[in-house]
Amino acid sequence: MSISKTPFLAYVESGVTASEKGLLPSIARIAPFLIPLALVPSTLALLPANSNAEYYVLLDSSTPHSTVIDLLDQGASKVVSPDPSLIGVVPSSRLILRLSASTATLLADPTILAGITAVLLDTPSFTENVLRSYRTALNLALGRPRELFILAQSRAEDVILHQPASLKLMTKTVQGTSVIPLSFLSTQIGNHTAPQPQDGKLSITTLFTSSLRSDRSDGLFPTIPVSTSSIPTPLGLVYSSAASIAATITSGNAVYYSRSRNGLWRKGETSGAMQIVERIRIDCDADALEFAVLETGPNGLKDGFCHVPEQQSCFGPTTGLADLEATLRSRKDSAPVGSYTARLFNEPQLLRAKIMEEAAELCEATTNDDIAAEAADLIYFALAKCVAAGIGLRDVTKVLDRRALKVTRRKGDAKAEWVDKLGLDQSQAVGVVGGAPTLPTPAASPPPAAAAPVAATSTIACQTFDLSTTTPATRLSLLKRPIQSSSAISALVAPIISSVRTTGDVGLRSLVIQHDRCSAATDPSFPLVLTAPFPPSSMTLSPVVKSAIDQAYSNIRVFHQAQMDREASELVVETMPGVVCSRFARPIERVGIYVPGGTAVLPSTALMLAVPAQVAKCSAITLATPPRPDGSISPEIVYIASITGVNSIVRAGGAQAVAAMAYGTETVPKVDKIFGPGNQFVTAAKMAVSMDSGSGTAIDMPAGPSEVLVIADHTCVPAFVASDLLAQAEHGVDSQVVLLTVALPTSTIAAIEAEINSQALALSRVDIIRKSIALSLIIKCQDMDEAIKFSNEYAPEHLILHTHEASGLLPSIMNAGSIFVGPYSPESCGDYASGTNHTLPTYGYARQYSGVSTLSFLKHITTQELTLDGLRALGPVVETLANAEGLDGHKMAVTVRLETLGRVATK
Repeated sequence: MSISKTPFLAYVESGVTASEKGLLPSIARIAPFLIPLALVPSTLALLPANSNAEYYVLLDSSTPHSTVIDLLDQGASKVVSPDPSLIGVVPSSRLILRLSASTATLLADPTILAGITAVLLDTPSFTENVLRSYRTALNLALGRPRELFILAQSRAEDVILHQPASLKLMTKTVQGTSVIPLSFLSTQIGNHTAPQPQDGKLSITTLFTSSLRSDRSDGLFPTIPVSTSSIPTPLGLVYSSAASIAATITSGNAVYYSRSRNGLWRKGETSGAMQIVERIRIDCDADALEFAVLETGPNGLKDGFCHVPEQQSCFGPTTGLADLEATLRSRKDSAPVGSYTARLFNEPQLLRAKIMEEAAELCEATTNDDIAAEAADLIYFALAKCVAAGIGLRDVTKVLDRRALKVTRRKGDAKAEWVDKLGLDQSQAVGVVGGAPTLPTPAASPPPAAAAPVAATSTIACQTFDLSTTTPATRLSLLKRPIQSSSAISALVAPIISSVRTTGDVGLRSLVIQHDRCSAATDPSFPLVLTAPFPPSSMTLSPVVKSAIDQAYSNIRVFHQAQMDREASELVVETMPGVVCSRFARPIERVGIYVPGGTAVLPSTALMLAVPAQVAKCSAITLATPPRPDGSISPEIVYIASITGVNSIVRAGGAQAVAAMAYGTETVPKVDKIFGPGNQFVTAAKMAVSMDSGSGTAIDMPAGPSEVLVIADHTCVPAFVASDLLAQAEHGVDSQVVLLTVALPTSTIAAIEAEINSQALALSRVDIIRKSIALSLIIKCQDMDEAIKFSNEYAPEHLILHTHEASGLLPSIMNAGSIFVGPYSPESCGDYASGTNHTLPTYGYARQYSGVSTLSFLKHITTQELTLDGLRALGPVVETLANAEGLDGHKMAVTVRLETLGRVATK
């Protein structure tokens, strides 16, 4: 069981002294060791036998690649090296890059980020802004989070001893893990909840417990003891306190907290059913623990953990391989003399024959059922041989775990005996080389840095390309959005939708707690839905904010009412004498509007969706938005819901909110159409429910992360251009920003870049902007035609024209969600209050979709009314077309009427 969340890293900097040897078993239970290459043999010799202690090896840049591979093959969990040429040689999950301020720019390269699992930073100081810049850079990596280990360059006692406390204060911004020399650690039980020094040492128990956070009022931590005596088996649910955890770490015996006795529960203290704790692991949220334990009571596994007699686990009897092993051990001790089972254990040749027989039958099996059956038989006899020799699944697991650490694999040639028996030729007998990859020649210099920033003082800049020199493949890549694959997102969203659809409010509540982080929802009496009228206390606003909302509401309503007025009148057309067709609008009765929360509260989105629903006279309007941790909703959103006639507010966000509105629950009304932007998960959920005929729910469009494309020529004002780019970049790390420059001189582009950097540094969401701008683009175009062509292919959500006579370009724009014309038309005005709607198609869907409007909340019904003369004139045409399509029933519907009218059709 490897450690996934590291509370601290114990640095064996200069060997292990006699007084420090007693530390090693306790540390091995909770944290990895960092060992310099030269000290690996002597340190490993001192680690407790069978402790499965995890260790990282500290290398220098001159360590040969072959030595690195050998270290990993021999059991090192990870290697720590300043050498970036190891990327691609060492698996990314096992390489930690050692950096200092002078080499920090390596993190700007996405290839570097993709090829490592963590960074170990040598730092002279613990300034939050500096350390935060490393965390910001690491967060740009895709996939799993990257750890940040921090090692003080100074060995001064005051620096080392106060490092963990300093980092704890930076938990939210830096998320760093202390690397602490062994000489500064002790097993003394700490007297503080924070990692404070005692007698010139840091307690490893306090270092561990201070990395936890309880979400319970009693401060306890749910704990799952897992038996490692066979296949890892969960034994039950108990609770731990800081004191019980400390006692467990130092003693090696399981100590829990008894809520009934309100004190420590030392497992086996009276019964003798002891548990040796081999490993304590922290879960990903740092609020629960797993104890890997080995039962050592007088009756071994029979002592069990559960109070139910002869039951090892509180979750019920064991099954599968663990149960089979227990059965075989029992039969070895109790099988009658001369029985078949006894013979298996006492006659090696019989057991050998059965193993070879079952292996042969497995090789011959072809159907899935037969393969499974023969594999089960082979495993039975193989495990019988293990039990007969005193070997268990625990021992087999350890071998597999050791092999899993190997980077070099055996070639796997077939042995000569079997080559001859099976008549294999040479090509069939040769295995696949699975060893270490071919070692590349070390680079003469580090890989070039990309544009992503590292330190807080680094320039915030986009990536730059020139269309005149890009290849067709590169140009195509520039048109793509930097988003996760839809299949991966859909796989994550599907179980969320299923949970809400099948379990209703129960599933929704669970997801609100888990994904929306709403602790208030843990109370079953907490209502997930608020119904109108909403209490005045929930929408208390300052007069300034209320006035601004009222003005925006007025402008948006005027523009959308004008759309409604155009649609209000019925369209009536006589297509030919006696044939009258009409078209009229009706509101969609039940609509759902989704207002994102995430990194920013968006009352503007509530306006953009609720106002047209109100104008269209939709009879039931449901608004869903993520709640705060205390369950409350932004007062701005509640006020908007009140003035726009929203009937109910669902306190849920993400895919779970979409599913609740699409299918309905006990308290969430089902809707007919869902509107609103959101992240990739919201978009995937909307697409999923819209394609499920069982939901009967439509959507406005597949709207996702915000994006803007700006076209700028020689008339542009650099400060205006930069501000428009940043206005979109601050939405989220997945926002896409593109600037097309039209024959701009280098000096103007440089001025825009300078404005991007200086303005960004003055904004409160600069950390988000660093990430989104690093993935955004400045693309140089030779002329306006090239820029317009690229823009139409990109089909942006927002298009801003900083050009000469910008309105003259409108006839050339074929694809865009909304266009902002000229230097005095910032996109922000459209976002909030100009009157147009800001819910617009993204991902390039502006090629097929329009933005939300009043029409989006309407459906159109057509009528046709034929007079007698009209049917006589049109009937023969319909008969002819129906006959051509072979649809006799369609033809008959006309013919029977014409015959009734006295016309006998020629057959």
